[in-house]
Amino acid sequence: MKAIAHSLTGDSDVLHLVERPTPEAGPGEVRVRVVVSGVNPTDWKSRRGSSPGQGLAFPEVVPNQDGAGVVEALGEGVDELRVGQRVWLWEAAWQRANGTAQVQVVLPARHVVALPDNASMDLGASLGVPAITAHRCLTVAEGFPPQLSPGALVGRTILVAGGAGAVGHAAIQLAKWAGAKVITTVSSAAKGELARLAGADHVVNYKEENASATIRSFAPNGVDLVVEVSLGANQELDKAVCAPGATVAVYATNGGDEVTLRVRDHMTRNTRLQFVLLYTVPAAAKDQAIAAVSAAAADGALTIGADTGLPVIRFTLERTGDAHDRVEGAAVGKVLIDVSAE
Repeated sequence: MKAIAHSLTGDSDVLHLVERPTPEAGPGEVRVRVVVSGVNPTDWKSRRGSSPGQGLAFPEVVPNQDGAGVVEALGEGVDELRVGQRVWLWEAAWQRANGTAQVQVVLPARHVVALPDNASMDLGASLGVPAITAHRCLTVAEGFPPQLSPGALVGRTILVAGGAGAVGHAAIQLAKWAGAKVITTVSSAAKGELARLAGADHVVNYKEENASATIRSFAPNGVDLVVEVSLGANQELDKAVCAPGATVAVYATNGGDEVTLRVRDHMTRNTRLQFVLLYTVPAAAKDQAIAAVSAAAADGALTIGADTGLPVIRFTLERTGDAHDRVEGAAVGKVLIDVSAE
């Protein structure tokens, strides 16, 4: 079978096409024929490492955490899936050598989830990192439910920073599915249109207007939760628009790795700063996220495509390096790799 692999850290040119034998599913495992592989920032960052030319934890690594495909074989003890079933994959490459940039992958059954009949393979390959991260951000606030469902966030006001990104898109759609009022910030009119198509109630272009005043006009009492992609750049805005007791859920380091906070400002508001890294989120919270994400996808609440706010940018398997470069270059939209025919 065809696979993309690398044996050292570095630029995308460390990725190369290889031929591998068909893997066998062991006890508790599932073999999936990958149809679409999704690319996220975590994929190119893992490939690049802290410096080029470093060795890896395994002799050779296939990148990419997310994907969608069809079950080909079940290992002993796996009875919740069936051969031929359409599935979505998450955390395929976390502490493993085999991600989704290959025709066939074997994963623990927990990382293989039934894809709703109405959901496309493109959507399935876009759920893992973005949607699970978004779900975690939307459920970490005090008094919020640990698992989203229709109506779970009625009466809540959410601010999503960067609503045109993949996590921002998922956060908007999950929050709306759960009944929240959603405000989002963007840096251009084009991104603003994508956020509107995703379902945001109010879109604020922080490059062209007074963001804090505009947000306060939509939410006079402040926002209950911020899904934050760039704390370094946005901390003053967050402070200005948070309601008393609000939570800022930070899931990325865009805008810098270090932040200086005025402690008293946050003490007086009793705000909470919650950091979110998908890989170290508690297992129970991941299980709740997976169930909610699957339910939202089945309800048609999670979408992909330019007409719903998340344009698709496609590559062939052989061009996985170009796909990584496109994500590293801050592509607007979801980068997907066509691995095999459905």
